[in-house]
Amino acid sequence: MNQTLHQNIPQISFSKPYLFAEEEAAAAAAIASGWIVGGPKLAELEQLFAQAVGVSYAVGVSSWTTGAFLVLHAWGIGSGDEVIVPSYSFIATANVVRHVGATPVFCDIDLATHNLDVNHVASLITPRTRAIIPVDQLGMPCDIDAINELAARHNLHVLQDAACAIGSQSQNRPVGKDAEVAVFSLHARKLVTCGEGGMVVTNDEQLAHKLRLLRHQGMDLNDFQRHQADRPLVESYPVIGYNTRLTDIQAGVAVVQMGRLSEILRLRRQVAEHYQQRLSHCSQLRLPQEPKNCLGNWQSYMVALSSDAGITPLELMTALHSQGIPTRRGVMAAHLEPCYQEVSIAIIPPLPKTEYAIAHNFQLPIHPTLSEQQIDYVCDRFLLLLN
Repeated sequence: MNQTLHQNIPQISFSKPYLFAEEEAAAAAAIASGWIVGGPKLAELEQLFAQAVGVSYAVGVSSWTTGAFLVLHAWGIGSGDEVIVPSYSFIATANVVRHVGATPVFCDIDLATHNLDVNHVASLITPRTRAIIPVDQLGMPCDIDAINELAARHNLHVLQDAACAIGSQSQNRPVGKDAEVAVFSLHARKLVTCGEGGMVVTNDEQLAHKLRLLRHQGMDLNDFQRHQADRPLVESYPVIGYNTRLTDIQAGVAVVQMGRLSEILRLRRQVAEHYQQRLSHCSQLRLPQEPKNCLGNWQSYMVALSSDAGITPLELMTALHSQGIPTRRGVMAAHLEPCYQEVSIAIIPPLPKTEYAIAHNFQLPIHPTLSEQQIDYVCDRFLLLLN
């Protein structure tokens, strides 16, 4: 029975970018135009992103990591400073703090949302604290209002890690709109992708200007401005910068992807709702739930396996893999990774909820082209293993 059922199911991908011929044509058009970097497609993408989030400025960069690094660097955060981050996040969240020479202070999470526990954040603030990096984990909106209020009381910066959260909403507002700065990712697993890239959004005009300098070796004149000028222009370098630009080839692809965002959100929600319907009666699982007055974009579908399930997440994932169902662990805990075991590079308080999540959570396949037949097969195999 299992073999027959498996043979009748198209191969299941854990994640799959929603790309078509239009994206291919957009990349080709950028190449044919001669504007492969620093040109009109990047400007168009930045405008589309700013409009989608509801802010004044968007700055395209080569990745989420380089974007967040540039923001911390622009704020002057460095050696001797502390930045509060969740351990329960992709490791880049902590890494960017180390990249500027500051110390990440790991904070625990709320198990209902897997986002920062604001009360724990408050207990970790010291005279050395300069910023908080809340994460919209797996696209589920964090409590940015509470974080902003806490930060304002202590005169701290807030950099919202919205890497996974394009299209998510909090209090009927797009994620990223209410943060001092938010940084999104255009990585292959994100809803809007061009393979790799990032987008920094803000209403701070001076910061946006500085980020544009920093991403292009500190140059005060970009290629597009020089091309449009009616006379020769000579650039200068008022700051020491980096090379973290997003190409027009990538931007052209992402422009098409932005036009698909509402469709991608609809299809992902359908997949998530089907999972919720099929798995809601399983007492050994805690299913993902959207925070009150929030809409997640369902970038991932993560479940928690109870301690009395009679099987560990790794055992379950291994069994599902043998039946053609790819899974992933939940989210890493940076403080447990070898690179953060050196005492001098991070501050690690007790993180019981983070360590509970690491031991119990894992992710099921989700992407816009996952069919109901495939979802049913995943759920059937999953539930059989639990019974």
